[in-house]
Amino acid sequence: MPEYPDPLEELDAGLAELDTAGLRRRRRIVTTPCRPDTRLADREDAVTAFCSNDYLGLAAEPALAAAAHQGIDRWGVGSGASHLVSGHYAAHEALETRLAAFVGMDDALYFSTGYMANIGVMPALVGRGDAIFADKVNHASLVDGALLSRAELIRYPHCDVQALAARLQASTAPRKLIVTDGVFSMDGDIAPLRELLALAEAHKTWLLVDDAHGFGVLGPQGRGSLTHFGLNSPRLIYMGTLGKAAGVSGAFIAGQRSVIDWLLNKTRSYIFTTGAPPLLADALLTAVDLIEHGDARRAHLQALIARFSAGLKLKRWQLLPSETPIQPVVIGDNHETLAVSRALDAEGLWVPAIRPPTVPKGAARLRIVLSAAHSEAQVDRLVATLLRLEGALA
Repeated sequence: MPEYPDPLEELDAGLAELDTAGLRRRRRIVTTPCRPDTRLADREDAVTAFCSNDYLGLAAEPALAAAAHQGIDRWGVGSGASHLVSGHYAAHEALETRLAAFVGMDDALYFSTGYMANIGVMPALVGRGDAIFADKVNHASLVDGALLSRAELIRYPHCDVQALAARLQASTAPRKLIVTDGVFSMDGDIAPLRELLALAEAHKTWLLVDDAHGFGVLGPQGRGSLTHFGLNSPRLIYMGTLGKAAGVSGAFIAGQRSVIDWLLNKTRSYIFTTGAPPLLADALLTAVDLIEHGDARRAHLQALIARFSAGLKLKRWQLLPSETPIQPVVIGDNHETLAVSRALDAEGLWVPAIRPPTVPKGAARLRIVLSAAHSEAQVDRLVATLLRLEGALA
């Protein structure tokens, strides 16, 4: 009988390899609400966090907490079943109606998470023999959704519209789907959505936009990346995340009414899961109101972005060009990136090191995220510390 390796020994060896390569991940325990001034279980003093996707500072907003409390009083804490059995409440319905109108679509479908939305939508739209055309640096959930669909996955270089056009032209697949992030989570840049939509219309295909990092931040009243470019088309399918700028949890898909009805009937990650607690839908209805009337928050956030990018004049490291709250500083080497992250932490600044496979090999970086809840003084302190560390750690 052949001898097989002990799986526990294999795991231990694999973890040791991750340590050697500077790729092992560990969690930190947060002991305060989500806000810039944060406390962690592994240290006594507070840190200033530059890592949360709470772009508008709504996660600890008292108005959202009050709405959630009212939701608990009305609905309790659970939905009891999937949406298509008995778990679809009036709060869910009101939220979907509100979200669809807010982003200028016919209808919307509320999911428990953005990951569930992305892994479910693509298999519902395309399958074997079809083709998905995806930006090479799309979020992992979009990659996984494409693989689950069993369609051919054709990736094009990042934001390269000409390369995408050539791949679309060469494809003989009967159904095609273009998939892209609206704002790319590790680079902070915005997809060329106007050009992508033109290709979708020319080839009579869908354009699925994951706007996890654009919803609430970009466009008039924070209506997202599509309104940022003034786009409207029946070819568009829009995914917005509700755990980032909206400050709560979940996601939604919006589009033409027939598209949403089809997804309601065919999306496995929607059909076969318990509905999100309706109390969250009540909180999210308040969050959408705050986003819609949040121009002052967005103006402050944009001022902080401009202040940060103008002040951080690096010599060895590279600040990627971004007009969004995601401000990546590419360092390159995994171990140096970890060292910089630890040095920042020692000075009370929480900025995680992002390493492969999340980003390409040799492109390890600090993913600095700004929020409307940050102050100018906090941003200035981060800039000064980074400039000093760039020279000190050379």
